[in-house]
Amino acid sequence: MSRIRLLPDIVASQVAAGEVVERPASVVKELIENSIDAGARKIEILIRRGGISLVRVVDDGCGMDRDDALLSLERHATSKIRSAADLAAIATLGFRGEALPSIASVSRFRLTTREPNAVAGTELIVNGGKIDIVRDGGEAPGTQVEARSLFYNLPARRKFLRSENTESRNIEHQLQLQAIGHPQIAFAFVRDARLVFQLPPAANLHDRIRDLYGNELLERLLPVNGAGLDKIEISGLIGRAGLSRQTRAQQLVFVNGRAVESPVLTAALREGYHTALMKGQFPVTFLFLNLDPASVDVNVHPAKREVRFRDPTAVREAVVNSIRRTLEGGRSDWQEKFRAPASRPPQPIETTPKIPEPRHGELPQLAAALGEGGYNVVAGVADPGRAVVKPDEFASETPIKRDRNRQFQIIGILNKLYVLMENADGLVLVDQHAAHERILFEELRRRMEEQGVPSQKLLIPQTFDLPPRDAEWVGRNLSILQKMGIGIEGFGPNTFKIDSLPAFLQASDPISFMQRVLDDLKSASNSSSALRLGEEMIAMTVCRHAVKANDPLRYLEVEKLIQDLLECDLPYCCPHGRPTMIQISLSELEKKFGRKA
Repeated sequence: MSRIRLLPDIVASQVAAGEVVERPASVVKELIENSIDAGARKIEILIRRGGISLVRVVDDGCGMDRDDALLSLERHATSKIRSAADLAAIATLGFRGEALPSIASVSRFRLTTREPNAVAGTELIVNGGKIDIVRDGGEAPGTQVEARSLFYNLPARRKFLRSENTESRNIEHQLQLQAIGHPQIAFAFVRDARLVFQLPPAANLHDRIRDLYGNELLERLLPVNGAGLDKIEISGLIGRAGLSRQTRAQQLVFVNGRAVESPVLTAALREGYHTALMKGQFPVTFLFLNLDPASVDVNVHPAKREVRFRDPTAVREAVVNSIRRTLEGGRSDWQEKFRAPASRPPQPIETTPKIPEPRHGELPQLAAALGEGGYNVVAGVADPGRAVVKPDEFASETPIKRDRNRQFQIIGILNKLYVLMENADGLVLVDQHAAHERILFEELRRRMEEQGVPSQKLLIPQTFDLPPRDAEWVGRNLSILQKMGIGIEGFGPNTFKIDSLPAFLQASDPISFMQRVLDDLKSASNSSSALRLGEEMIAMTVCRHAVKANDPLRYLEVEKLIQDLLECDLPYCCPHGRPTMIQISLSELEKKFGRKA
C-alpha cells in the first residue's frame, strides 16, 4: 500500500500559510505591502486584541474589478510578475501571490474593493479558505481587507502567539518600518478603538522621523553622505558618534524601499562606525540603499526579510565608506557647536606652546615617553615631579588671551576630571581622560600606518595549522600580516610559523591571537587598513597612558588638550566609543532652575 498521499487543498493551504503568516504582524506587513504596490496614498490600520481578534487595512489604491478580486484569492495569482525572468529584477514589495490566500485560509476573511471609476465595488467573504459570499459592495474606491479570529482553525498555531501587548508592539514596529520606508504615504493606526498615531504625508524622511520619534532624536542624526558611489545610491540619516542603543530596534536598513535584515549590511554598519561605537551597542540608522533590482535577490526568505546581493563586497564597501564620510564630515558642524559666545569680545592672540613631533623610531617607546606620572600636554613629555595643581590655583592662573577664531571658552575643571566650557548654546563638559585617549589613539594609529608596526621577536617561534581554505587566504595576505608587525611565513603545506608579534602586544598565546586576527581580517572590508586589526591593542595602550581622572592639568595644558581634540578625525568619542563631550543647553539649565516651564 502506498504511504505517500497528496494533501487536501485546505491542508496544503494551511501549511503554506504557516510560512507567510507567522503572527498578526505578518498579516499587517503583507497587506500594507499590497496597498503600497497598488499606489495608495493613505493607509489606515485597525486592530483588536493585538490583531488576534481583528486586523483591518484600508487603502485608497487602484482597487480591483470582480474578476481580479476572485483571482487574487487563488494561490500564486499576482499582477507583479509574468515569467521566471521577472524574478531576476523584482521592483515591487510583493510578487509571489501568496499573501491573500494564506491569510484567508487561517482566518474569517473579508475583502471589499472598488476601482476609482467603477459604479460599484466587490465584496468577498471567505471562511477558512472557502469562499462563502460574492456580492456588490459600496465602499469607497480602494481596497479594504479584514482578517478576524486569526488561526481560529489552527489551535496549535494560535497557542504559540504571544500576549496581546506583545503582538500589538510587533504590529506597531512593522507599521513604523513601512512609514519610514515610504514617508510620502499617510498612515493611521488604531488599537482597540484608541488612536495610536496618525502620520500625514511627509515631504521627506526628516519630517517622518520627527513625527515618529520627536525632534530630540532628529537633532542627533546626520544626513548620509553617499556621493561618488557607482550604481549604488545611499541616503538616509544615521546617529552621531556616541548615539547608540542596546538593541537593533532602531538599526533600520531599506533596500529599494524594503526593510531588510542582512549580515552584510549589519557588518558594514559596525565597521563604518568602528571606534565611534561602544562594544555591545548598536547604531541608530535609517539607511536607504537604491540599486539595480537585478543585482539584489529578494526571493530568499518566505517572509521576504532577507536579501542576497550579487556583489556583496561592493555593497559593503559603499555602506562603510558612506558611514565614515558622514561621521567625519559632521566634524565641522560639531566643532561649531563649541565656539565661544559671540558676546565675549575677541582679544589679541597669544601663541600656545606646540607639542614637539616625536622623532622616527620613538613609537616603541610610547609608554616611556608618556611616563608613569602626570602627562604635560603642553610640553609633550612626562613631568612626574611637578606639583599638583589645586582648583584655586587653576583659577588663579592668568588665562591666555583669546583668539578671535577660538571655538571654546574654558571655565574651569570639575572634580579633576571634567573640563567645563562655555559656548553659545550653554555648558559643555569634557572628559579629559576620554579626550586624551582619542588624541593619542589617532596619533599612534597615524604613525603606525606611516612607519609600520614595530615588532618583537618571540623567544620560541610557534607553528600552527590551518584548513586549506584559510591557508590559501593567509598565503595571499602574508605582506599585510607582516606590515601589522606579525612575523609569519609558510612552514609546509597548510602550516605557518610565527616568530614575532607587535611590540605593544601582550599576548600569552600567539596562536589564539593569530586566529582572532584572521577572523577579523576576513570580515574586514577591502578598503580597511590592515593596521586596524591592531587598534584594539592601541586603544588599550593609550588608555593606560592617557591623562587620568585625578591628574591635575594647568590652564595651558587643558586648552591644548581641547584644541587637539577638535582636530581629531572623530573627536566625538574615545576609542572605546564613550563620548568625549556632553552639551547641556541653556534651555535645559533654565528648566532646572525654574526659569522656564
